[in-house]
Amino acid sequence: MTPYQRIRPLLFALEPERAHAIALGLLDLGARAGLGLQGSPFLRLARGPVVSDPIELFGLRFSNRVGLAAGLDKNAEHIAALAQLGFGFLEVGTVTPRAQPGNAKPRMFRLPAAQALINRLGFNNQGLAALIERVRLARERGALRGPSGPVLLGINIGKNADTPLERSADDYVLGLQAAYPLADYIAVNISSPNTQQLRALQQGDELSALLARLRNARSELAAVEPTRKVPLLVKIAPDLDDAGIDTIARVLPEFGVDGVIATNTTIARDRVRGMRHGEELGGLSGAPVRESSLRVIARLRAQLPASMPIIGVGGILCGAHAQAKIEAGASLVQLYTGLIYEGPALISACARAIADSATR
Repeated sequence: MTPYQRIRPLLFALEPERAHAIALGLLDLGARAGLGLQGSPFLRLARGPVVSDPIELFGLRFSNRVGLAAGLDKNAEHIAALAQLGFGFLEVGTVTPRAQPGNAKPRMFRLPAAQALINRLGFNNQGLAALIERVRLARERGALRGPSGPVLLGINIGKNADTPLERSADDYVLGLQAAYPLADYIAVNISSPNTQQLRALQQGDELSALLARLRNARSELAAVEPTRKVPLLVKIAPDLDDAGIDTIARVLPEFGVDGVIATNTTIARDRVRGMRHGEELGGLSGAPVRESSLRVIARLRAQLPASMPIIGVGGILCGAHAQAKIEAGASLVQLYTGLIYEGPALISACARAIADSATR
């Protein structure tokens, strides 16, 4: 039994958002107990063996293929602790230009029988200025140094809930401009089900218009700093049909997008019907989204240029699940709900499974 498995019943006895805050607070305390070359003894015990499995993608060198998905550290408040857990990369956010409280509570629900969560948080965050300042300080303090080397940082950007759909690109451009100097990559979130009409931005005309604005804005930023080009990724939903996936696979390369994150949470409920909280509104994550995520990854891989990497997300609760994402066509994976159920040791297990499969 891992250290996390010993304390999980205590955390699961609490309301999910409160448990989330306490767990991250414990990680912060553990990190402050010692950030030397070997890191905190507490975090070394929690994370298990560190896996080095370097790969170069997007012009970046990842120390291993396992990352943290957006949503767990929305405001970039826990970078130092998370970097010590053995991730190859972290993704903070989703961040919107202006701070917003998100949807009314309760807005997060556990479904333990399905190893799942439902959330309708609604991009609750402290805004761009606060997140960018924390990322700047983290870089100044050397916090993005993990047990196996540098930890890359992605910033996930979104639009404010009260920004009309036709003005969405304005918010994304603001996010891109603010994140560009500090991010290793930028992820464009157009797939959360918890901001009204956001998923409409995945459709052909709307997607093209948004990506054209972002392409132009990135070109302007690159002209100011020609030695630096920050990769741009788009995060999509698992609920797209084949035609929708094919449209995305056709449009993204046209506008110079560097990669895809597949997938966000699902609005489908067929795998949790009849369970307590199973009909709550919001995005469902965890084991029930695993197969739909794999379907999207496999179809994207068949349609996209071979040079465009995919980050696989959704339903990873053991090393075999991470390996399946790679086999479906992903180059990297990200974790979120699996960490809630399995704890930090999952990072090492996934990184090891991927590394071992590559040598077989």
